[in-house]
This record gives sequence, C-alpha cells and structure tokens, in this order.
Amino acid sequence: MMKQLVLAAALFGAFSAAANADDRYATRPPVVLSPDLTAPWINQLSGDKVRPVVYQRPVVQPQQRGLFQRRAIRRAPQPAAQTVSAINPGIPAIRRLIEPQYLPQVVDYDTTEKPGTIVIDTNNRFLYLVMEGGRARRYGVGVGKPGFEWAGVHKITRKTEWPDWTPPSEMVSREAAKGHYLPARMDGGPENPLGARAMYLGSTLYRIHGTNAPWSIGSAVSSGCIRLRNEDVVDLYERVNVGTRVIVM
Repeated sequence: MMKQLVLAAALFGAFSAAANADDRYATRPPVVLSPDLTAPWINQLSGDKVRPVVYQRPVVQPQQRGLFQRRAIRRAPQPAAQTVSAINPGIPAIRRLIEPQYLPQVVDYDTTEKPGTIVIDTNNRFLYLVMEGGRARRYGVGVGKPGFEWAGVHKITRKTEWPDWTPPSEMVSREAAKGHYLPARMDGGPENPLGARAMYLGSTLYRIHGTNAPWSIGSAVSSGCIRLRNEDVVDLYERVNVGTRVIVM
C-alpha cells in the first residue's frame, strides 16, 4: 500500500513539472536578430513558432567638431565705417545710430513766436518750426563745437539745393595746422559736407544745411553751422521760405 502511494506521488510530481514546463515556454521571449533577415540561419526559424523580432538601432550622427576645433559664436553686426571725405579725407569715422529723440516729430511748444518761425535750441540740439495751436515740428540738429557757439536772430536770405562748398579761409588755415588740407571748392553732391539743401542766414557765414555725416546729429561738431540729416533738411526746406525768421539761442 505504501509503495502505491509513493508511486502515485511520483507520477503526480512528474505531470506537474511537465505542465509547468509547458506553461513556462508557452510564451517565449522574442528573439533579437540582426537587421539582416536574409541570413541562412534566420530562415531556419520559419518552421518554428517563434516569431523573430528585429530592433533597429538608432542612427547617431557623429559630431563633426574635433577636440580642439573652435566653436562658431554668433556676434551682433558691427557698425560700418564711412570716410569723412571733405573734412578728414581718408580718416574713417564709425557710424552710430541716431537717438530716437532726434528724429522729426510734432511736439507741444509754448512760445510767443509766430507760426513759421524757426527756433534753434543749441544746448539741447533741437530745431523747432513753430506751428499753430502751441505745437511745433522738432528736428534733431548738430551745432557748433566748443569755441564756435553763437546766438542771434537772422532771416533766411537764400535757399540752395545740393549747394557747392567753398571753405572759409579761416577754416582752411585752421585745418591745415592740424594736417587736414581742404579743397578750395567742392561741387554739390552726396559727398559734400553741406548735404542736400542749404538755407543761408543773413550776411553771416552760417547756414542751416544737410550733412554727409548723419551720425553727428545731436552733437557739437560744426564750425557754427546748424546741420540736419539730409532727409530732414529737405523736409524743412520745403516748409520755409526766404525771409523766414530764425532765432538761435
């Protein structure tokens, strides 16, 4: 009787092991294969129940930069240089952007001067063209450098488009002492320091004129003349007439 029980227990254990083995291999893990599915040994799996699974490796592009290769750094564009041909031939001057307050704009302006009068505030580098209703059209200007400041009241006696330039003898001598030799006369044009328009003030040597150096607007750089950007002096030129009263203070 004991032998039968032992035999039965052994048979039960064998059947249980076989069942566990079948369960263990019922869901077999996928076989990771080479991407080359035409290999002969892979074709031998066609009769098997195992379905091969192929995992593609991600393609990583190699870095082109070497160990000591410089990394490219983006830099902001630098301002271009332009030659001041008339005053300092061959000497480059770095351009700078004009400050927004020196661009033409209509502003409130409390004055007793009549509309159409030009008032030039040399300290603040502004030219005002008085308008009706307590308003004025304001332009940024360049004014006389230290030692060349002046003030007074005059009238526009002459207007010229693309004026010629004849440097005064005092300026010629002064610049020659610095090693800068000015031409005896320069025809009107884009390189002319008087720019696109000129309005002459009485019998003086002073003018309201354009410039071939627009980056100088807002500075004290001239020999006493009042300079505007070319586009601004053209606009002012069209708005005023000979006889216009000009106040410089």
